[in-house]
Formats: sequence, structure tokens, C-alpha cells
Amino acid sequence: VQLQASGGGLVQPGGSLRLSCAASGSIFSINVMGWYRQAPGKQRELVAGITSGGSTNYADSVKGRFTASRDNAKNTVYLQMNSLRPEDTAVYYCRVVANVYVYWGQGTQVTVSS
Repeated sequence: VQLQASGGGLVQPGGSLRLSCAASGSIFSINVMGWYRQAPGKQRELVAGITSGGSTNYADSVKGRFTASRDNAKNTVYLQMNSLRPEDTAVYYCRVVANVYVYWGQGTQVTVSS
């Protein structure tokens, strides 16, 4: 199973970005899909997760600003990020539980700066 993430970049505070992560390969089932992030000098942390049934959970710091969604037909998970803040700057990684194994994407940089 391979994960291809995209959508990162540089945005001003208050702006928006949308991340995508597509899973491909020999996939029989995908359970949880989600996003983590790691800022310089900090541990990787959960940002958002979404189950195959559409249930979501979010880090407190992003609730009300970020929205996770998924397209099961395309094996793709999205993260819509609004009202971005400088403290959201990090490398964002998608994480997928597929065929009972955990897979990580390559990471995409999100920088929020004026």
C-alpha cells in the first residue's frame, strides 16, 4: 500500500489549505484514515481522524477550523484547514490503517506565515 499526499504550501495567517492523501496498491479494506503533524522540535501529534463510517475526531487545537473527510471509492482522505495560524506550521503526515496494517505518507509541509 502506498500513500501519496499533496496540498501543502505557504499560506498567510487566516488562510486556507486542503490536503489530500490517496492510498493505492493491494487494498482489501481501509479502516481509519487520518492526519498527524510534527513541528520542529516537537513530537508528532494527531490532528484528525475519520473512520470508514465517517466518524471523526480532532485535536482540541484544530476543532472548528479543520475538517477531515474521505472518499471511500477513491481511498482518499482530505483535510480542509481554515483560519490557519502560525502555530499550525508543521509537516503533515497522513496515516491509514489498511489491511490491519498502519501506513504513513511521506509528509507535506504546511507553513503559515505573513
